[in-house]
Amino acid sequence: MATPPLLEVTDLSIAFGEHQAVHSLSLSIAPGETLGLVGESGSGKSATSLALLRLLPPTARLTGSIRFDGIDLFNLPESAMRRHRGRNIAMIFQEPMTALNPVMRVGAQVGEALQAHHPELSRKAVRSRVIDAMNEVALPNAEQRLTDYPHQFSGGQRQRLLIAMAIINRPRLLIADEPTTALDVTVQAQVLALLKDLRKTHNLAMLFISHDLAVVAQACDQPTDKVAVMQHGRIVEQALTQDLFLQPQHPYTRRLLASVPTMQTDRTVPLATLR
Repeated sequence: MATPPLLEVTDLSIAFGEHQAVHSLSLSIAPGETLGLVGESGSGKSATSLALLRLLPPTARLTGSIRFDGIDLFNLPESAMRRHRGRNIAMIFQEPMTALNPVMRVGAQVGEALQAHHPELSRKAVRSRVIDAMNEVALPNAEQRLTDYPHQFSGGQRQRLLIAMAIINRPRLLIADEPTTALDVTVQAQVLALLKDLRKTHNLAMLFISHDLAVVAQACDQPTDKVAVMQHGRIVEQALTQDLFLQPQHPYTRRLLASVPTMQTDRTVPLATLR
């Protein structure tokens, strides 16, 4: 018997003025499952992720349905939505240097995510949970670094801080929006391994957004994981990871795969283009 979806998006459309950013998008994610959302810049990936948390500006017009664990998020009052945002559904934002407050100590920033949903906790309990979260994402000397500022951390460490902020409330769904952008290959591999470990430990469902097919293949590596390919605001193909990479059906998916060089690529033949 199939597991009921934790997140179910049906016919989601997003418009900004006259511009239609997303067209009738539908997807679902079961508990413990990862869905990779892949496409080039401007395809509507980030707008989709922000819509799930109702973080788009008031000028955005949305239609369709977003259900989380059977709850219609579209029709929730904002006060109820705030209880889900950051607690049941958490997000790792792009660009850790801009996502973190540069003049606020990192311990306070990670703790703020916890205090927003658990105001009853004492300062001692918050501090202990912050240290645990920083240790869980393998930040060295977590207790000693609580009072450091973001600029005192490397790019990979700042990304780990964002992950610590996202998981400290033990969410059921994690939205990872380009979590490895601007990281070198070694640090990228470490972040992906960390996300996989957290997924197994906490049975996290994850929406993993990226323009990088190789990264998506690594993030969505379990038998039930799927990949959805977006082009111009539409999902043009959605399949199990192995099926999509071995037998892509849509011409755009085939061009995406052909545009990425591999060790077997003939260097005398130009790579495919997306236009």
